[in-house]
Amino acid sequence: MTVHSPSDMLAIDPDAAGGPEVLRPVRRPVPAPAAGEVLVRVAAAGVNRPDVMQRKGLYPPPPGAPSIPGLEIAGTVVALGEGVDTLSVGAEVAALVSGGGYAEWCTAPAGQCLPIPAGLSMVEAAALPETLFTVWSNLFERAYATAGERVLVHGGTSGIGTMAIKLGGLFGLEVIVTCGSDDKCAAARALGATHAINYRMSDFVEEVAHLTGGEGVHVVLDMVGGDYVPRNLKCLAPDGRHVSIAVQRGARAEISIADVMMRRLTLTGSTLRARPVGFKTLVADEIAREVWPHVADGRLRPEIDRVFPLAEAAEAHRRMEDGDHVGKIVLSVAGQE
Repeated sequence: MTVHSPSDMLAIDPDAAGGPEVLRPVRRPVPAPAAGEVLVRVAAAGVNRPDVMQRKGLYPPPPGAPSIPGLEIAGTVVALGEGVDTLSVGAEVAALVSGGGYAEWCTAPAGQCLPIPAGLSMVEAAALPETLFTVWSNLFERAYATAGERVLVHGGTSGIGTMAIKLGGLFGLEVIVTCGSDDKCAAARALGATHAINYRMSDFVEEVAHLTGGEGVHVVLDMVGGDYVPRNLKCLAPDGRHVSIAVQRGARAEISIADVMMRRLTLTGSTLRARPVGFKTLVADEIAREVWPHVADGRLRPEIDRVFPLAEAAEAHRRMEDGDHVGKIVLSVAGQE
């Protein structure tokens, strides 16, 4: 069964890189689901830092991905591609996608879809996949963080930071975050962070040493890169793990290999968007088992900063670039949210 869809749709698909002003509504063809995919009538789409980088021309879509930005959506399945037998038309899903979310219709691999439980709004559902897949796969799979360990997370009030705080609380981690103001530190603590450090007012390396009695943290989840990396390593306890997920301050860093050897540190990292569907499906399966029950019973909800209509994607990007947001910024599609 297939629900009738129009031939074209409203989308945000800039012709060239630039500032937020390039994010203007246009008409684009409605995509058709390929084998293993579903077509989703989008109710809401999350806004993420990679979307901003793509708009600036600094993060092109991987081969085969739509030029339309947007890495996470929530909506209703309206058509099934060949071979899809795990979902049905009419199912409400949250999905991780490699692009195409800023539109009224979007295709998604069936294996990257999660069912939206009762009590979770479409806006909330759209704010989950990108940060949840990223934090789970890096903090719990790559860094194998376990209950009782201490974790340092930069950008404590970002989408990634707020998700790390909430997942950390659910799985018994002591989460220390850095933020750029006292107000943001207070917001992070209110969300469950054990400690929040204003990096503009104090040296986070010294503060971590003080807060941990000189023992350091077991894991650093770093989205800053550059000159933060050697400072992060100073925060790690022996056998600590450093996971890089973004390089906002640069992709190069100078570190002491001898220190890594002497303290048996592990440096790792990953990107998510270009990983194959098979890998993301495995992550989705693990999230469905380990995390989604907490979503279903209401213990895990994303922190929503602000919701903008799809046509105001430019304002959503300005909000993100201003840096004042706490939690996720979401685009809603009129009549669907």
